[in-house]
Amino acid sequence: MATPKAGKTRTDRAAYLVLGMHRSGTSAATQLLALAGAELPQNVMPGDEHNAKGYFEPWKIAIFNDERLRAGGGAWDDVFAFPYRSLPKAQEAAWAAKALELYDAEFGEAWFPLLKDPRVSVLAPLWLATLKARKMPARAVIPVRHPLAVAGSLTRRDRFPVEKSVLLWVTYMLAAELYSRDLPRAFVGYDSLLADWRAEVARIEAAHGAPLPRLSDKAAIQIDGFLTADLRHNAGQGDLAAVPLVGPMAARVHDWFEAAARGEARDPAVLDEAAGEIATMKAAMGVFVSPVTQALDLARADLAQERARRRTDRRDLAELDAEVARLRRELSDLRREHADVEAMVDTMIAGR
Repeated sequence: MATPKAGKTRTDRAAYLVLGMHRSGTSAATQLLALAGAELPQNVMPGDEHNAKGYFEPWKIAIFNDERLRAGGGAWDDVFAFPYRSLPKAQEAAWAAKALELYDAEFGEAWFPLLKDPRVSVLAPLWLATLKARKMPARAVIPVRHPLAVAGSLTRRDRFPVEKSVLLWVTYMLAAELYSRDLPRAFVGYDSLLADWRAEVARIEAAHGAPLPRLSDKAAIQIDGFLTADLRHNAGQGDLAAVPLVGPMAARVHDWFEAAARGEARDPAVLDEAAGEIATMKAAMGVFVSPVTQALDLARADLAQERARRRTDRRDLAELDAEVARLRRELSDLRREHADVEAMVDTMIAGR
């Protein structure tokens, strides 16, 4: 793990939390922060056909988060996962201990740990307590993307109906906003990030009251090469307010976040009202979530975890194969050099 710069003190440390909805540009924001000096965890989820440039998520923490959500009767795609579902005191303490152990294993003594997993948004009380236990201040970055663009991505990847995806976007964004109210935080427009990331970085630094750890000219070149137009797979098209059941509420919430991403202050009462509407929906419709549906969600989550493990294992095996091939080439070169030396010695002896 990285060590602090000369002249830095312990008070300069801070964790970067990338909060928000899945498929909202959290991966792009995370890679920017990583290239600018924030420190990724030890075990990062590789890319796949849905995100070729990588997710930058700590896959062991993501699996832990899925398990914690299930312990509370939810899942990552539970539209009623907000607010945070506390467990009985002893169980909550056990999960807190596991979270602390994982944090230490993934980040060690990192000066600027970078934690990105959208599930952290709805599990923020647990992870903020973990950071507090390590006396690590936190700064939040919350990407903002049109919910219909998110819905398009989730339809393609998970076959979710648009109503579910939009409500899920609202749930995650409400959680990200509420649990970060006491933190230095920056709302970042996803399209703005792709169009002019330098301007967005300036806004992040101003909101945090601190520069990014190590944003060098070399890092800027790497960011230019990463934040390209091909990251914009789905555009937010259509009338959000027309989405059945949840559209008008989502439109109000989206307007609030769009304004926040422009640096405009808005009354969070709009978001609190939306949270109240979701609570009412949960009370009215939560009983219609059948055990069969919950079992299917669990099976899908377990399958996704197993696929993530296998992708990581395949990546590690490929790296090992490449290293073995390199060593074999070096050994072959050494053998040739040894043979050349032996031939030279034999020639010298024969010439005497």
